[in-house]
Amino acid sequence: MPSKKALVRRPVPRLAEGLVTHIERDRVDVTRAMGQWEAYTGALRAHGWETIEVDPADDCPDSVFVEDTVVMYRNVALIARSGAESRRAETVGVEEAVASLGCSVNWVWEPGTLDGGDVLKVGDTVYVGRGGRTNAAGVQQVRAAFEPLGARVVAVPVAKVLHLKSAVTALPDGTVIGHIPHMDAPSLFARFLPVPEPSGAHVVLLGGDKLLMATSAPKTAELFADLGYEPVLVDIGEFEKLEGCVTCLSVRLRDLYA
Repeated sequence: MPSKKALVRRPVPRLAEGLVTHIERDRVDVTRAMGQWEAYTGALRAHGWETIEVDPADDCPDSVFVEDTVVMYRNVALIARSGAESRRAETVGVEEAVASLGCSVNWVWEPGTLDGGDVLKVGDTVYVGRGGRTNAAGVQQVRAAFEPLGARVVAVPVAKVLHLKSAVTALPDGTVIGHIPHMDAPSLFARFLPVPEPSGAHVVLLGGDKLLMATSAPKTAELFADLGYEPVLVDIGEFEKLEGCVTCLSVRLRDLYA
């Protein structure tokens, strides 16, 4: 049976102070956010994922967005170095968590910057968003870490949204999905399906035909159901106020030694 583990990190009391870049700031209800996080992690567990809670980072408001701290490829963990300097302290607990799982740990070094939310893996193709949080040196270091393992790294320009995965993710068959007004270069994806809502561009593959996605994309959920997928809907509205989405609230690890 394949091993499915997910790193998660609970929201901290300072969550409402998290960074916003491309949207207007809105008031975040931290208590409600905690309930939404519990429902999100519960949905992962209900679909066969073991959740591994990373130690809290109370001084880091954005630390719940754990995906940004590390990129996994096979059993190699590449510890990120955010383009937002205030987020760099978030990686400490994550390093400990991936090392405890037996991963080979590597780091992005200065002058490189990288946020994990800028990395989309589709099979052995690794798309890396080059934008406000990830620079050219960061892209080069992803190539250096993963291409020797068989990855093909493709750089993608990102200017309209915070991260590449704010604009696109992929379905189980490898088709990339995205909301075109948020994309800078749709032509880079050979198999592409446009979706009608911004948050519809974000899915977590739970296994089989099940797609974890936000309740804020009902039209996209209908589209996916019509294509034979099974949407599993969660409300993450408080995190969406901080440019968060379903992908950035966990780091999914499958078959670490495949």
